[in-house]
Amino acid sequence: MTRDHYLSALRGADDRGVRNPPVLLAPLSGVTDLHMRRLAQRLGASAVVSEMVAAAELAKGDAESQVRAEGAGVDPHVVQLAGCAPEPMAEAARIAVANGADAIDVNMGCPAKTVTGGESGSALMRDLDHAARLLAAVREAVDVPVTVKMRLGWDHASLNAAELARRAETLGLDGVTVHGRTRQQFYKGRADWAAIRPVVEAVRIPVIANGDVTSLDEARACLAQSGAAGVMVGRAAVGRPWLVGAIASGLSGRAVVALTAEQRAAVAAEHYEGLITLYGAAMGVRHARKHLAAYADAAGGLCPDDRRRLVTTHDPAEALRLLRRAFLEPAGAATTPLGEAA
Repeated sequence: MTRDHYLSALRGADDRGVRNPPVLLAPLSGVTDLHMRRLAQRLGASAVVSEMVAAAELAKGDAESQVRAEGAGVDPHVVQLAGCAPEPMAEAARIAVANGADAIDVNMGCPAKTVTGGESGSALMRDLDHAARLLAAVREAVDVPVTVKMRLGWDHASLNAAELARRAETLGLDGVTVHGRTRQQFYKGRADWAAIRPVVEAVRIPVIANGDVTSLDEARACLAQSGAAGVMVGRAAVGRPWLVGAIASGLSGRAVVALTAEQRAAVAAEHYEGLITLYGAAMGVRHARKHLAAYADAAGGLCPDDRRRLVTTHDPAEALRLLRRAFLEPAGAATTPLGEAA
């Protein structure tokens, strides 16, 4: 995908100028692995973003960071980088682009203490001068679209997302994503979509709204309240990678097609088998557990004992058998529309 095509997608316009609000899969640390991204995109997501990659580790050649930044079969391939120093961020951006990244997203929104404790993620919103230096370093390092993901601010006493977005635009960034909570809220309460509107009004680059979008109706409400160009779906897509594309279809006026239980089971099995291939059996089984639990909960077809076996077994064959049971046994066999919660 070319730079112009990706930027057009962020703006929600197709080749004829028809508005199709983009719906992106959010970067979720330890979750949006290569296979989840491939599945979400194949099932209709406008774009998908890698899980957060530590810039300093990628710059040093860390093998796990390289796996996190992998994007074979994903188009556009967007890598999200996190860090607190301009030089490693710039170097990591160059490495990611050299390895095939079509765009770079800068993480200024992660609320995790392990990230903010190192002055990365949303901690950068406490010092906008430093945040701007970091964005400038990444922008100058690569010739692909660069975006930034942020929160409303560190806390309600410092709602500075609009100012950070203005600085990003001045530096030549191509888009902004705003999660409708402060860092201090973590994931408590409801995302404030209306609070994203001042960011939209402050800049001319596309603004994507994020936080608590779990259905087509919520996506429509989020767009109406925020005025954003599009939405980003995060936790709601875990165990339901088809959800992002379903919302995209609905927002563009296309029919939302339902996946059968058999099709959903096949998606879950493909994800599991892909993780085993990507990480190897031992690590793949461990990495897959969160996904297995989410698929089982979305399907609703396992008794507590079988669910426990699904997420603890070291035998891939048993995991696949239980995963199919989750979707195909009577409790989980009903077809669920893609745009609705299972």
